[in-house]
Amino acid sequence: MTAPATPTTWTPPRLGVNIDHVATLRQARRGVEPDPVWAAAAAELGGADGITVHLREDRRHIQDRDLRILRETVQVGLNLELAVEPTMLTIALQVRPDQVTLVPERREEVTTEGGLAVSPRREKVGEAVARLREAGIRVATFLDPDPSEIDASVEIGVDAIELHTGRYADAPEGQERDRELEILRAASARIASAGIGLHAGHGLNYRNVMGIAGIAGMAELNIGHAIVCRAVFVGLEKAVREMRGRIEAAR
Repeated sequence: MTAPATPTTWTPPRLGVNIDHVATLRQARRGVEPDPVWAAAAAELGGADGITVHLREDRRHIQDRDLRILRETVQVGLNLELAVEPTMLTIALQVRPDQVTLVPERREEVTTEGGLAVSPRREKVGEAVARLREAGIRVATFLDPDPSEIDASVEIGVDAIELHTGRYADAPEGQERDRELEILRAASARIASAGIGLHAGHGLNYRNVMGIAGIAGMAELNIGHAIVCRAVFVGLEKAVREMRGRIEAAR
């Protein structure tokens, strides 16, 4: 008699809540509210596994003050997104977040438009990764699902890769979205086979998150805009809890 198959244990991905857009609302009036520090606390109460912020060179939303206080107050992991630039790396080494995710950055973009190009700047990005890891900071790169860029990131020693899910999120439901999902699945398998962390984010919302959350080996999702938008109507704590529910429903 054939022995019954051992059931596979599925663990929902961690949810990192990006609070940049809370700061965007504050900066619209250059005032003091809403405070992203308070937002982080509410997100934690809602079940966030991590808090993500992007400290941009033009400081359009998150400010240096926010980052310093968040480092002191966040009880879950703090993930800092930043460009591969000397000044930003110096800040990261001073603040020492739990994780740094290296991202591309253009002043004129509304939001991050694509993944980091590691291959053309392998030496520069590799040096940044080495400096951060030597300081005890976990390092991820934010990439398009491009095999060559994944391989380049693995070669320079990153701890994780966050896949850019924008094309999947923007694709119409049906064959186009299914095609983008298959591309992400293939990229995910490549990352998992390298033995490093598999993360994803950008454009994920309450309607499309389950497809990404259900990818084998997915360890972390970073979601901001959709949660903050939902929070306008139900509050941030509940909005985070609802997103966790959608992720867990991907089982």
